[in-house]
Amino acid sequence: MDKNRQIERIISSVKDKRHARIIVFTGARQVGKTTLVKQVFPEYEYLSIEDPILRKAYLNLSAAQWKSQFPKATLDEVQKEPQLIESIKATYDTYEDVHYVLLGSSQLLLLEKVRESLAGRCLIYELYPLTLPELATQTWQDAIVPSLWQQIITRQCDSSAILPSFLMDKRMPVKNASWEHYLRLGGYPALVADDMTEDDKYTWLRTYVQTYLERDVRDLVSFRDLEPFIKLQRAVAVYTGGLFNASNFARDVGVTSKTVQRYLEYLRLSYQVIILPAWERNAAKRLVKAPKVHFMDNGVLQAILQKRGGLTGSEFESLIIAEIYKQVKNLQTDASFHHLRTQDGKEIDLLVETQEGYYAFEVKMAEHVSPIDARHLLDVEPILDKPLLHGFVLSNDKETHHFSDKVTAVHAAMFLG
Repeated sequence: MDKNRQIERIISSVKDKRHARIIVFTGARQVGKTTLVKQVFPEYEYLSIEDPILRKAYLNLSAAQWKSQFPKATLDEVQKEPQLIESIKATYDTYEDVHYVLLGSSQLLLLEKVRESLAGRCLIYELYPLTLPELATQTWQDAIVPSLWQQIITRQCDSSAILPSFLMDKRMPVKNASWEHYLRLGGYPALVADDMTEDDKYTWLRTYVQTYLERDVRDLVSFRDLEPFIKLQRAVAVYTGGLFNASNFARDVGVTSKTVQRYLEYLRLSYQVIILPAWERNAAKRLVKAPKVHFMDNGVLQAILQKRGGLTGSEFESLIIAEIYKQVKNLQTDASFHHLRTQDGKEIDLLVETQEGYYAFEVKMAEHVSPIDARHLLDVEPILDKPLLHGFVLSNDKETHHFSDKVTAVHAAMFLG
């Protein structure tokens, strides 16, 4: 079963433009990059750089030979041989009618070789696990219905469009089905296959974690001993959604704080975690400066912890924040993400900053919310340096609650599905 991808429409609209003759996709392994590219660029020849023999042959091609043999091509796992990027650059600079798509499963590709060699020559896109609106589709041809959150951040509607109850939402069955899948298994495309049992899906997730350690991490750095990294990965999974203190993790793992910070960066570079920096632009207010770390995918987190379901409040917070993050990124919207915590106990789980102002979020796993759950949202605006556009409490409460003209509590699946 193929799910449509929101970014497909954006890519299709630019792929034939002159400035898009080289397009770069990065994202975690198995996130659907190859499937997306084959869907959008069916006429491009597919070249896998994982094959070491062919990899060497591709390296020996001149610009003229690339133009003759592969005028339109997709190079998959190109981070395996970064020198190929130089070949593509030379071909691009020599010929005006060549087109290439480069795929890689590490931001090292994006941060280093691509920006160094292809600056001004390429468009770069990141692909993430499936979002709830994407999970609701059944084929590539199905229209993706933007979530309420996506409609709000793009100013297609405002909070007044939120129904009084999730029970009134005509798309509630579809949204619930996607929501239940997301809570159990996360958003990796392989797990929507109809011919996989539930056991098969959990086995896939465990295998994914092992493959990530054996291949993706070794793409980033040569480890003599993976064990400390594995311990940190598990520790971050246990404390997902919490403040990150490198010294505390260093004691738990048995390495230095500097090593912990480096390992955390590896997790970020390989799209396993989101590092949420603290918002600290109010010099008059004492604010906590430690970042928060959220796992990108709840299914992967569950596999690392070797459990099924039984979400903690912090795990629920992480999967909600990851979903909000992915949905904004899919829109290619210019926004930044922070958490906010004051020394006297006020806390905002997520601040999404746009040019116009902030959207603030509190996440509660509860099935019933009350004004006390919104108390920090109600008085956060005086701390901020831009207007609070709206604050939301996201929970499992099916009833919508308007606690003020700028603070609304809404069911997470209705808001994000």
